Amino acid sequence: MEITSINAEVLAKMFLAGAKNLDAKKEWINELNVFPVPDGDTGTNMSMTIMSAAKEVSGLADPTMKTLAKAISSGSLRGARGNSGVILSQLFRGFCKVIAEYDEIDVNVLCEAVQKAVETAYKAVMKPKEGTILTVAKGAANKALELAEETDDLVYFCDEVIKEADIVLSRTPDMLPVLKQAGVVDSGGQGLMQVLKGAFDSLTGKEIDYTIEDASTGSGVVKISAQTEAEIKFGYCTEFIIVLNRPLSDKEERDYKAFLESIGDSIVVVADDEIVKTHVHTNDPGLAIQEALKHGSLSKIKIDNMREEHQEKLIKDAEKVATQQKEETAEQEEAVEEQPKKDMGFISVSIGEGMNEIFRGLGADYIIEGGQTMNPSTEDMLNAIEHVNAEHIFILPNNKNIVMAANQAASLVEDKEIIVIPTKTIPQGITALVNFIPDHTAEENKESMLEEIALVKTGQVTYAVRDTEIDGKEIKQDDYMGIGDKSILSVGKDLKETTLEMVDAMMDEDSAIVSIYYGSDAEEAAAEALGAAIEEKYPDVEVEINDGGQPIYYYVISVE
Repeated sequence: MEITSINAEVLAKMFLAGAKNLDAKKEWINELNVFPVPDGDTGTNMSMTIMSAAKEVSGLADPTMKTLAKAISSGSLRGARGNSGVILSQLFRGFCKVIAEYDEIDVNVLCEAVQKAVETAYKAVMKPKEGTILTVAKGAANKALELAEETDDLVYFCDEVIKEADIVLSRTPDMLPVLKQAGVVDSGGQGLMQVLKGAFDSLTGKEIDYTIEDASTGSGVVKISAQTEAEIKFGYCTEFIIVLNRPLSDKEERDYKAFLESIGDSIVVVADDEIVKTHVHTNDPGLAIQEALKHGSLSKIKIDNMREEHQEKLIKDAEKVATQQKEETAEQEEAVEEQPKKDMGFISVSIGEGMNEIFRGLGADYIIEGGQTMNPSTEDMLNAIEHVNAEHIFILPNNKNIVMAANQAASLVEDKEIIVIPTKTIPQGITALVNFIPDHTAEENKESMLEEIALVKTGQVTYAVRDTEIDGKEIKQDDYMGIGDKSILSVGKDLKETTLEMVDAMMDEDSAIVSIYYGSDAEEAAAEALGAAIEEKYPDVEVEINDGGQPIYYYVISVE
């Protein structure tokens, strides 16, 4: 089988196949996490990133290489989650910059696109580390350069590039000792391999289901049972894409959404400079179509009579969720409208109601629910920025795996100054807010926050999900682990003893304050006993105890 060129339609199918293969393998990739913690999320982050782009691609009726490139680049950029997801989105961004200039792709174009993908991804990472997804991508790019001189056959070319990338992946434990200790290859690199292998299956004609669930409803259509037909307020699920005559202004987009809200509910409008994807439940689809035609031509029109559907999902549940989301959005927008624009505002990532309340009490304007168990996307960051009425907005990611998504969001905002304080833990975020001085300039506050968060040590206590050996410590499944800023500090069978051992490893002669945040699986009495034990051993240190409410981690503890 020999193929010398592929068009946009073929490439779109290859991309969707790669996305679906990654999505199917995400839990396996999660298990490759170096630390055997219960929240390994590399596979989930990469899957959600690529599926955001896949939904955009599946909405293209007759893709050209330019529209396909825009869908992949924009969808992955805004949907990027976690460091692995952001790097994946940057690989796609570089790749798409090249393919957008061609009608068809041959070996030389594909080689050029792969080089640009790697170049773009490396530039996006402040301190690139070998033995990661970047190394795997670079290995593929180097092989592509070599093969471009030898063959015109895309099948042979792609097969050999993937084989080389697999070899590079197998060598990642030799480049990063922490991988070798844990007995795993790099999880991000493995995620990239699943994208490449899925795409290659499509190229070679393997039978694949290319269906991608719709972003707005989870299944493309709200499905109902016969018993709920009488309860349906709006009977027609209406979807279409507007091919714009010209880009919509912000006002035109708001007016368009307002019109749809006047004739229905479950509104989803996703707009860029060229297309507007629309979803609405209404009793008169014609009105929605007439309004849309004012802005351009329509494609991929889909209208379903929901009263004639007899499926599992109840419309009542969907309407309840939609109403809750609408009310929450309205409340946030009303709060912004009520407050005058100020000089400086704060967005904080947090998880657990106790942690949320602490951040609100310290002056955070907007809380993004996320963190260890669910990394927020670039889109989540952009939405938060939109709702903070300030000239200068500080973002506190509070997790090392969220900093890149925050920086990516900051690069997309032009009307406000976005300042990302690279807080890697919740206690660092709290320290940053505590040290905010309203009378100082944004730049002065940034400098002081960066100085103060560098003085914070953080330890987190959770349990192991598998046997492994790391940082010279033998770990068994269900052992308790005390994880410091850079390594595992303690391992044991007893929660209190393991936690105290972790605290001991964090203390030094300058330590003055220990803050304990107990999680949803820890008791206040146990936290009090833990605090008393620390005070007894370190009488000159002040101990504070707070209800954090965080999942997964019994205790988050800071030492300053």
